[in-house]
Amino acid sequence: MQILTPSNWKEYELIDTGGSEKLERFGKYVLARPEPQAVWQKSLPEKEWEQLAHGWYKRTRGIDPSKQDLTEKGEWKRKSSMPDQWVISYSYKEMNLKFRLGLTSFGHIGVFPEQAVNWDAIYDLLAATNDIRHTTNVLNLFAYTGGSSLAARAARADVIHVDSVKPVVNWAREDMELSGLDGIRWVVEDALKFVKREVKRGHKYNGIILDPPAYGRGPEGEKWILQDSVDEMIGCCSQLLEPENSFVIFSMYSMGFSALIAENLVRSHFGNSGEIVLGEMYLPDRAGRKLPLGTFLKLVRE
Repeated sequence: MQILTPSNWKEYELIDTGGSEKLERFGKYVLARPEPQAVWQKSLPEKEWEQLAHGWYKRTRGIDPSKQDLTEKGEWKRKSSMPDQWVISYSYKEMNLKFRLGLTSFGHIGVFPEQAVNWDAIYDLLAATNDIRHTTNVLNLFAYTGGSSLAARAARADVIHVDSVKPVVNWAREDMELSGLDGIRWVVEDALKFVKREVKRGHKYNGIILDPPAYGRGPEGEKWILQDSVDEMIGCCSQLLEPENSFVIFSMYSMGFSALIAENLVRSHFGNSGEIVLGEMYLPDRAGRKLPLGTFLKLVRE
């Protein structure tokens, strides 16, 4: 089992963690946001956080009466120097990606920095096989603003990007254009519904990437609950993956979900074909604390 952290971020830094918060630098701007796993004390005094942060997100909880669901929204407090939107870059080998960031009501800003370990892995897997004579087909599920889609496209794969939220898909398209890429196919749909249909169509993929949330909703109100649906999702993916020269990148950010759960799910449906590497992703702060940020599993079939 491995513990991985990105090594190529020049425009991102985790400055400090603690008190269920994290202090991060994205390009020129520093943000303070909630982080439930940072249960230790901050290494920097509160006054220094206030001095460093251009924006501070405070979360509120409540019940959405239309859905009877617990909702978590909040608001940003920011200094006058903090813009609504800005752009940062990420580079690895010949891959040069750009992300448009923005302050959303849910506290997300358009990128999950720990996922860079998966972007590198995707690029390496695809760059080694793609050439004029051979093109790989990659399916990215729960694709958010598309860091993994961009990495796959940068390695010349044909990419289908699936997410249930249309504004997020539009955001991913903007990142594609900022990165000087094109040709990604965009699908606004519930991911589980999409893969079930792909199974019926008999489609196959050389690469499948999925980063399912703990909870989510499809465009027609379909409810996604990780522990209820992830087994069915992995089962469908096992029917879509090519038996040779293929891979799966599977990550989860859900407190209490071990990487061993991912291994059990994948082995149950994919059998023993292929090599598995699994573990945790983390980001280190300046004090050397390792903030855990989800599990990853990579299955490679040769």
